[in-house]
Amino acid sequence: MNCVIFANGDFSLLPNAGAPWRHAELIIATDGGARHCHLLQLTPHLLIGDMDSIPPWLLEHLTEQGSEIHRFPSRKDKTDLELAIDLAVERGAQDILIFGALGGRWDMSIAAIMLLTAPAYAGIPLTLRDCSTDICRVHAGEHLIIDGKPGDTLSLIPLAGPVRGVTLTGLDYPLTDQDISLASTRGISNVLSQSRAGVALREGILLIIHSTQDEQPG
Repeated sequence: MNCVIFANGDFSLLPNAGAPWRHAELIIATDGGARHCHLLQLTPHLLIGDMDSIPPWLLEHLTEQGSEIHRFPSRKDKTDLELAIDLAVERGAQDILIFGALGGRWDMSIAAIMLLTAPAYAGIPLTLRDCSTDICRVHAGEHLIIDGKPGDTLSLIPLAGPVRGVTLTGLDYPLTDQDISLASTRGISNVLSQSRAGVALREGILLIIHSTQDEQPG
C-alpha cells in the first residue's frame, strides 16, 4: 500500500511535479497538515493529532466529509508525524511519502529526519519531500536505486555512527567498499553522472539527500 502523509510544516512543489498523491491508497493529514490537503482539494482518509493547529471549520468540514479522526491529547510522547507513520504502518503501508515535514521549526524538522532511523520503520521506504529535494535513508545490507537526471546533487550523511562498506555508482565521485566516519562531510555534494545512481553499504545507516537540477538553492 502506498501512503502519503501531509505534515504541518512548509509545503511546496516544483511546477512540473504533478500530483504524487493521486495514486496513494492511503492519505493521512497530521493536524494542521490538513490545510495542505484543503488547498489541493483532497479529503484525507485519516486526520491525526491533538488538533491544536487545524482551523475548527476545517476539522468540522473533514468530519462531515468522512475523514477518520484520531484525536490525541496535547501532552503526549510522540509528535503528530510519528503517530501518523505508526498508523500508516499499522494499516499496512509499504511505501510512505511525506510532505510538509520540513521548515518552520528546527526541532520538528530534525525530529522528522531522525524518524527515518527508527528501527520500527526499517524495511519500509520513507521519503521526506520538500520542493526539489527528497530525503530518505539506506540501511546496512540494502541497495538503494535513485532515479534522477545527470547534474542532480546527491549528499550522503552517516547517521547513528560510522558507515562501512559504502559503494556508490552512477555518480561523479564513485566509491567501492569505503568507510565514512560519523560527522564526516565526505559524502556532501556528489553529482549524478547518469539518470540512475546506486547506494549500498555493509554497516550503518546513511541519510540520502537528493536535490534535482531544477530550482536547487544557490
